[in-house]
Amino acid sequence: MAAAGCGTAGLFTPRLTLAAAPGQARLVVIILRGAMDGLDVVQPLGDPAYRALRPRLAAPQGVIDLDGHFALHPALADLMPLWRAGELGFVHATSTPYRDRRSHFDGQDLLEAGLDSQDASGLRDGWVNRLVASLPGTAPQTVYTVGVERMLLTAGAVPVSSWAPEQRLQLSGQQRRLIEAIYHDDPLFRDSAAVTAARSPPVAAQTSARSATSAGGGSSATK
Repeated sequence: MAAAGCGTAGLFTPRLTLAAAPGQARLVVIILRGAMDGLDVVQPLGDPAYRALRPRLAAPQGVIDLDGHFALHPALADLMPLWRAGELGFVHATSTPYRDRRSHFDGQDLLEAGLDSQDASGLRDGWVNRLVASLPGTAPQTVYTVGVERMLLTAGAVPVSSWAPEQRLQLSGQQRRLIEAIYHDDPLFRDSAAVTAARSPPVAAQTSARSATSAGGGSSATK
């Protein structure tokens, strides 16, 4: 189980630890911190009211038909293989109870807290943390947040882990080969992992460097 703020959930950390859940299912939660118009992303072109209320959006330009009623924005065409395979769905016309108040931050906190209230004051934990608390056999490695900022989504009494792309991965040769195998058929992840691994020296090299520093009583710089 993993959660990410404005990004995707990572599958490995500096020790190549996978999210450890009691079962085989994995949940990835991506919180988009910006604005996205759901009626533009998945357009209900079959609804007459849509054309009447949103005439500028209801003029299809390259949209991709999904089921004869809804259409996908062309910028998300890369998602179509997942849709055709039955691995992607959209929950439309859904919102939190937050109404008639103009704080984007309060609305976002209510979303992450998972509460049916309009009062965002005093929120201390998120629905993912409460979910993990109800599962048997969990550990801090069951949930990973990706990023450097605290996320209310995973905050709470249950300890969770975090990972940020800025960290330098300490990967052994075996771990590097495992990543290459996992990401081999996905160009996006494969290329990204290759760049990350290239910036991180092998564990043996880092260990040798620390040993040499310790033996010399410190470090020195030479021109």
